[in-house]
Formats: sequence, C-alpha cells, structure tokens
Amino acid sequence: MGRILGLDYGTKRIGVAISDERKILASPLTFINREKSLEACAKQISDVIKGYSPFTKIVIGLPLHLDGNESEMSKEVKKFAKVLEQFFSLPIQLWDERLSSAQVEKGLKERNMNRKKRVQITDALAAALILQTYLDTK
Repeated sequence: MGRILGLDYGTKRIGVAISDERKILASPLTFINREKSLEACAKQISDVIKGYSPFTKIVIGLPLHLDGNESEMSKEVKKFAKVLEQFFSLPIQLWDERLSSAQVEKGLKERNMNRKKRVQITDALAAALILQTYLDTK
C-alpha cells in the first residue's frame, strides 16, 4: 500500500502531514523551519518521516489567488516540488490550498487557543487539511 505525504509550504515553516496506509485519513505530523536551501528542506522532511514509509506520492499545497491565478508563492512551490521529486523519486501532486491556513487559524481562534500555541500547530494542521481535501476527492 503506502502513504501519501502532505506539505504546506510557507515562508517560515513547512507543515508536514501523512495519510494512513489506506489513504483515507490525513493526520498532522509536525512542521519544519524553512532553510535557505530547498535541498536542506527536503532532507529535514526525509528525517521527520523516516519511520512512516513507504510513501507513494507527495501532495503540496499550491497557493493561488482567490481568482485562481498563480501567485509569486506558487512559483516557489513549483521549484520546491521539482526538488522534492528528485530527492524522493516520487510523483508530486500540486493541490489548490486557497485559504487552508486561514481556515485552520480561524478554527484555532474559535477554540480560544493563544497565538504561541497556534503558531506551533497551524502549519501541520494546514498540511493535513490540504492532504485530506486531496484524499476526499480520490
């Protein structure tokens, strides 16, 4: 079988989530701090997911403008996707992530979670949301 890796690529952190082996449920795993080198980010992700393999695919949130056009961040995500494809030798699926982080942030605020705690889990939850929406369409 195998799992799917979900990523939420941000300017400071990259949220990491994984699916179950049946590819039904996405779970937040953690986040990594963004490095200057995309290869270093790929290595960090590899270290984080070591005990969960095998993986069959990577789903990365693609940040689009509300009108569906690509943003500057979309271009960065596409560069990162190419690095990951070479590093992991896995197919990459870019997935529309419009408002995923905002949706997670809103939910955490509604639960009266303070900012410090929100920062620690928002990225992983956003990655899980992106991955879950992908899984739900399959």
